[in-house]
Amino acid sequence: MMRKHVVSFAALMTAGVALLSACGGEVSGAPVPSASVVTGEETAGPDGLRLTSGTAKVNNATPGTGDWAKGGDGTPDTAAKDVAERWVELRATRAGELGTVLVNGAGLTLYRFDKDSNKPPKSTCDGDCAVTWPPLTLAAKGRIFVSGVKKSAVGVVKRADGRLQVTVDGWPVYRFAKDKKPGDVLGQGVGGTWFAVRPDGGKAGGGTTPPPADNGSAAPKAQSAILFDDADFSDSGASQGVAGPGCQDLARPDVTSSIVTGGGSVKLWSEKECKGTAKVITGDVRDLADVGFDDTVASIFFG
Repeated sequence: MMRKHVVSFAALMTAGVALLSACGGEVSGAPVPSASVVTGEETAGPDGLRLTSGTAKVNNATPGTGDWAKGGDGTPDTAAKDVAERWVELRATRAGELGTVLVNGAGLTLYRFDKDSNKPPKSTCDGDCAVTWPPLTLAAKGRIFVSGVKKSAVGVVKRADGRLQVTVDGWPVYRFAKDKKPGDVLGQGVGGTWFAVRPDGGKAGGGTTPPPADNGSAAPKAQSAILFDDADFSDSGASQGVAGPGCQDLARPDVTSSIVTGGGSVKLWSEKECKGTAKVITGDVRDLADVGFDDTVASIFFG
């Protein structure tokens, strides 16, 4: 498969700003923790946070920082807490029978707690609970990399100890201490109150009502998707996330070889603005060559 990577002037300018920040640049007199080179679209989030499109890997985040400062089980070293909270990642991926769930930059499954609330956002897991279920926390003015998640769904809530915890659709997000490697979902269903969190903030594994089908169709319409440059959802290459509603152009067209939709259906288009040749797919496709659409996707229609 031949990949085409085009970096816009705007992206290069964004990268330059990020490099200056990494070398000690300041905003409002305070150091700005950042990735070394940021190429994804960046928008301002709540409480001074920065939301950046794409994964930490695609954006060339600094090794040993953020989610990568944590050990193999995702637990940060106490001395490295400041660098561990510089950035976090919210990435949509498949988790077996649970369908599409969110993971952090280390690939560890993220969860939500039924005893919390999302309207208004509130975390009730403190003390020993927070040892078993470490909250996904972030420093002030930190960065959140998002892939396959709507930026509008991402926020933070202040915990009892003053730390900022990441939220999705208002639900505070956690890890599970017994999950040791990517793909582990040992926290699913614990106590009947803990569930892997979906990109829309819902509970994985049938914890919430799925989106309604369109006109009686057997498959619901997907609301988001994660696209991989390589077949078989491989993390060895780059990936990009996109979310609806309506027509969405890809930041990097004509490079997609596999796609995760969480079981829903989407319409793929060969040109931007949902023009050209179209292909409707339902569910996840391990190799778009099987449906004649490898390295062809330029835009996606949701809904």
